[in-house]
Amino acid sequence: MRIPVPAWWARCSLRLRLTAAAALIIAVALVGAACLLVVWLRMSLITGLDQTALQRAEVIAASFDTGSLPPTLPASGNGDTAIQVVDARNVVRSSSANLAGERALFTFAPTPSGQPQAHSVHGLPLNGENTWRAVALAAGGAGDPVTVYVAVPTGTVEHNMAVLTAGLAITVPPAVALLTGVVWLLTGRALRPVEAMRAQTAEITACDLGRRLDVPPADDALGRLARTLNDLLARLDVSAQRQRQFVADAAHELRSPLSSLHTQLEVALRHPGSADWRARGPALIEESERLSRLVDDLVRLARLDARPRLRKRLVDLDEVVFREVRHARLRTCLVIDQHAVSAARVYGDAEALATVVRNLLDNSLRYAVERIDVSLRGRDGIACLVVADDGPGIPVADRRRVFDRFTRLDGARARDTGGSGLGLAIVHDLVAAHHGHIRIEDNAPGARMVVCLPATDL
Repeated sequence: MRIPVPAWWARCSLRLRLTAAAALIIAVALVGAACLLVVWLRMSLITGLDQTALQRAEVIAASFDTGSLPPTLPASGNGDTAIQVVDARNVVRSSSANLAGERALFTFAPTPSGQPQAHSVHGLPLNGENTWRAVALAAGGAGDPVTVYVAVPTGTVEHNMAVLTAGLAITVPPAVALLTGVVWLLTGRALRPVEAMRAQTAEITACDLGRRLDVPPADDALGRLARTLNDLLARLDVSAQRQRQFVADAAHELRSPLSSLHTQLEVALRHPGSADWRARGPALIEESERLSRLVDDLVRLARLDARPRLRKRLVDLDEVVFREVRHARLRTCLVIDQHAVSAARVYGDAEALATVVRNLLDNSLRYAVERIDVSLRGRDGIACLVVADDGPGIPVADRRRVFDRFTRLDGARARDTGGSGLGLAIVHDLVAAHHGHIRIEDNAPGARMVVCLPATDL
């Protein structure tokens, strides 16, 4: 369950919140330690008093057993111990001088066995003390049993505890304040690199993504944060460079068909009598179609960069392949062999998968000499689509580069083929969006485009 945070607390600075939390913890810890100290010390002193009273009672009991117990017992070192020896008829047989002539004042019986139990006693007729710790010890034989009562005052203990409590009450608040100040200084020093990174980050603009933050020397959380931010800046820098290059390449690609259309239309308008629209029409339509295909590819790449959510469902990939092969045969006289296409079902976007097959076929149609072989098989949860041609092939050194945008190999730089260098880039991004991969192999002669996608059971 999430604990709600007050708005005023959330608006406070991190340094203030950390210091306040530390001050609260320090105060609780010191107050708790002081209370434990007082309780433990009082228990220790009271236990000491109980042991003193017990030892005195044992001495008196031994004296009674030997028959040498006088009616009035000599005072202790401080003269503040209260003693009474009471027989079975509750008659005082002997007492300390400060209780001479008093009746039996103690009413609790001695413990039958084991260690005698000390009791707190109040109301003894003695001046200056209100609370006493008393023990009872059985003495004498079966014919003359007596109980020895010894009580010692707790006034000294209570006074010492009061002095200690007052001292702690005086010293704990300054200690909390001092430690809070230390935490405030240490927190500010610890957050100083964060403020430095914030200031450096604020100075970085979109035109200056090559700058990096200073990394603290310590391999701690701040160092890892600085390295992570530098990695982010590096990725943003690469992305910005790719975007600028993409815009430049797109403008360059659009300029050629637009210039061609503009030139032909301008010539026709300047010389209307010599313009043969029937002859110029196919060329104009071809340029406009080329321009339309380029715009469609640019729009598709822009959507892929925006990471759209694909409308995934179960798709029979073999049906997609058959449909795209039928459409491709209408545009070429080359042989397109699809006999090796078998059933395969994948979980993906049908339109996106159709674009993958269509672009692979268009690429092969552009460079094939006589035939294109298309195969599809599903095995071990993988659907492998292969489109192979008998063209010039792709050198090993260029097989990764062809998936970059606006990439044309040396043999393909002539624009009469109609390629824009975007088809394989779109295929690569769509396959990656379906958690698959694409590779290029030798076909001897030609190239084999192999696409592997996760397949589902039929």
